[in-house]
Amino acid sequence: MSTRPDKILALQFKYLGDTVFLTPALRALAATGAELHVLVPAEAAALLAHLPWIKKVWALPRTRGRARLQDSWPLIRALRREGFGRSVDFGGNDRGAILSRVCGAKVRLASVDREKLLYRLCYTQRVATASLPVSWVQRHRQLLSAWAVPLTGPAHLEIAADPALAAEAAQWLPAGRVLCHLGTSQPRKEWPVARWQEFYRRAQAAGLATVFATGPGSREQAALRDLQKLEPGIAVLPPMPSLRLYLAVLRRARAVVAGDTGPLHFAAGLGVPVVGLFATGDSLLKSAPVYEARQVVRGSVCHCDGRQTHSPVCGDGQPCVLGIRTEAVFAALTAALAAE
Repeated sequence: MSTRPDKILALQFKYLGDTVFLTPALRALAATGAELHVLVPAEAAALLAHLPWIKKVWALPRTRGRARLQDSWPLIRALRREGFGRSVDFGGNDRGAILSRVCGAKVRLASVDREKLLYRLCYTQRVATASLPVSWVQRHRQLLSAWAVPLTGPAHLEIAADPALAAEAAQWLPAGRVLCHLGTSQPRKEWPVARWQEFYRRAQAAGLATVFATGPGSREQAALRDLQKLEPGIAVLPPMPSLRLYLAVLRRARAVVAGDTGPLHFAAGLGVPVVGLFATGDSLLKSAPVYEARQVVRGSVCHCDGRQTHSPVCGDGQPCVLGIRTEAVFAALTAALAAE
């Protein structure tokens, strides 16, 4: 009888924050004694690369909206040579379905939001997304019940920074700074610049050192410039040359304050104290449940999600994000720092 451990390939092709939400489910798989490999887009690989309980992270080149078969085929052939017994696609999309099939595992599990021919051809086991919890973390963990994977372990986020970059990171972010991240992927999830100004002034009065950052997009950068015009003295973190370095920099923060966005989830996974600003209904239902109550500051009742779930902009006259009060955010940060 063979004593070779079960060899599992986990896949997901979504955004960076979604990769962090996978980690509790990945940890549960690793705890079974399986040899765990993970296939993610190349831009997300740094998030998982230094977790010791993952055997190997495979980074697939990706360009949104375009297949890169010439670049991907050598990696696919290498994956096929691994001889995976099982694969699980946590994304359940077309790209993941095709990769699940061509990587050669005999048992291929996925959560899918609808039945279609491609999914029937590519997956041997399918679980309807509607039957799973709404929370991203619990959804991924519950999917594994199809394989009777025990879910008794912790459900917290877990990533790791590259320790070799610690000295370089110290040159970018001085010790003891609270990092405030302005941007998110959707304007409806963003706290207004005027509120960030109020928060900055409260922090200044309390003697807290802050640094402000945002995403690389033109809209996010414009918001940061607007804050700089209001408060020319604020410290700003320049755009990072790589995600690997950014994680090492983020690991140095005394705390992180941000909306429902990748950097908040990265910080939580790194073990940095966080304060999350959650307002929209989808954020409160899908992202916030992984956090403790003291780490979450909620907005007012969200009226836009029922009719604008897929819209990045809130059309309501009183956007729910305006219900997040400066004093509540500052109180949550004070409590987080007191618990250090």
